[in-house]
Amino acid sequence: MHPYRTHDCGALRASDSGSTVRLSGWVHSKRDHGGLLFIDLRDHFGLTQCVLPAGSDVFAIADALRVESVITVTGQVVLREGNTINPRLPTGEIELQVALIAVQSTADILPIQVAGDAVYPDELRLKYRFLDLRRDKVHRNMMLRSGVVSSFRRRMIDAGFTEFTTPILTASSPEGARDFLVPARLHPGKFYALPQAPQQFKQLLMVAGFDKYFQIAPCFRDESSRADRSPGEFYQLDFEMSFVTQDDVFNTIEPIIAGVFEEFSAGRSVSKPPFPRIAYDRAMLDYGSDKPDLRNPLIIRDVTAAFAESGFGLFAKIVAAGGVVRAIPAPGAGANPRSFFDKLNEWARSEGAGGLGYITFDAEGGKGPIAKNLDPAATESIRTACNLNPGDAVFFAAGKPQDAAKFAGTVRTKLGNDLNLIAPGDFKFCWIVDFPMFEYDEDAKQIAFSHNPFSMPQGGLDALNTQDPLTIKAFQYDIVCNGIELSSGAIRNHRADIMIRAFEIAGYTAEDVEARFGGMLNAFRFGAPPHGGSAPGIDRIVMLLADEPNIREIIPFPLNQQGEDLMMGAPAPIPAQRWRELSLKPVEPKGGK
Repeated sequence: MHPYRTHDCGALRASDSGSTVRLSGWVHSKRDHGGLLFIDLRDHFGLTQCVLPAGSDVFAIADALRVESVITVTGQVVLREGNTINPRLPTGEIELQVALIAVQSTADILPIQVAGDAVYPDELRLKYRFLDLRRDKVHRNMMLRSGVVSSFRRRMIDAGFTEFTTPILTASSPEGARDFLVPARLHPGKFYALPQAPQQFKQLLMVAGFDKYFQIAPCFRDESSRADRSPGEFYQLDFEMSFVTQDDVFNTIEPIIAGVFEEFSAGRSVSKPPFPRIAYDRAMLDYGSDKPDLRNPLIIRDVTAAFAESGFGLFAKIVAAGGVVRAIPAPGAGANPRSFFDKLNEWARSEGAGGLGYITFDAEGGKGPIAKNLDPAATESIRTACNLNPGDAVFFAAGKPQDAAKFAGTVRTKLGNDLNLIAPGDFKFCWIVDFPMFEYDEDAKQIAFSHNPFSMPQGGLDALNTQDPLTIKAFQYDIVCNGIELSSGAIRNHRADIMIRAFEIAGYTAEDVEARFGGMLNAFRFGAPPHGGSAPGIDRIVMLLADEPNIREIIPFPLNQQGEDLMMGAPAPIPAQRWRELSLKPVEPKGGK
């Protein structure tokens, strides 16, 4: 007999009755029923109930054990009777009558309990993550993550992609976040950067003639934590394809993503390819966001004309100054008491807005302070534009176009949740396309890239030379699911002359571009194919499938919000000798510690 186990703790069934078996695992729980000691023994695969009578030779050993001690038990499988059968447990028809017990290791008093559903502070959970990972829900999340990664890898290979790994120690790249820098010991004063994404390398693989590349890529960004973004590192399904159009990229990756979601959706609805494609400008107008949640049926409407030179002075002044007014419909909200609207008004102020104006509708028309100051024809135009009926309401966001769009999108989300309009259990995908190539940076007072600097501008070099830069669109796209951006991607700029001109518009000289991206530019000068790709985020995909609100719940060993590993004690100071080896010296931060 194997020294540790003949079966795992999830394997035994009624058909094994009468067999002598050996199991190993953790003591999940103990129950003393007066003369009988029950131990639930747990391993990676499941849980088996073990029974030790009070008179047995091993009872005292088992009775002294703390939960989470690791033991090996040998005994006979017997059938449970009547109401002792546990239908919720795969092994619930049997139990193990223990004859022998070997203690592999004993557990100290636990800082957090593994059994049960008790809630513990995140800092405690992360410090004792090895215990937290034993808990059933967290364990299932990690197995889900592993399954998703395996499924993506299998599907990508089946679709003709080849898996490559790209360097971890590399040069800095303008990806929009701070780099993690690694001092180069053999090159004093110089640093490697951990890759924010394998962007340049995957493009160079296309230049090198490898037609379809992918990897489950680690990416490193020195940025603050968010609920859907882990500080420090994250993983993405990075892929690139040669000789493709934007449509080719969409048609290739859509069935792969939809297939993974269907595989792990547990019966929930998943969008069927082809996914809707929404232009950036239309997304901002209709949804107030470039990450729209299509489960929310509310569509924002532009009602600026209704308030131009109207009797509602506040909005009329905004429109006269070049602003806009957006209307967010609220079906059925008109029947709510005044307190509903007052609470929304307070919420709007907490979001930095002056308030949240509204109109309610009944059989006679629009009601409320705004309606009183509007011409009835203007009120009717708003009702018609928003397709409202008696009992409905409409809310307004006014201001500069970008500000009004953003706040209207926030209101849309708030109303969708408060009015229970968002259908649970659905995964609705869409592509956001036609992003602006450039934007105006108000802080720097200059034109900057709005998305990915390595994207091909629509219209190519001619557009860069003849159009107002702020009107140029790019072959850039995001894939969005339920209001969460899963991926950014683009058809790449594969020509050195177009790349230099694009960076010139963003304030870089040709010398700057040569210095920072000389490797890629040099490769482009020796024949580069048109190519494009994307990089769906593994962490966010697993978050959605696990229905977890925080990304830490689906990462085996996450950092805390301050970017610290409480379990391993990182980051940590280094000895003086290491500073000297690296030709560095510590400098007091501005303002002290």
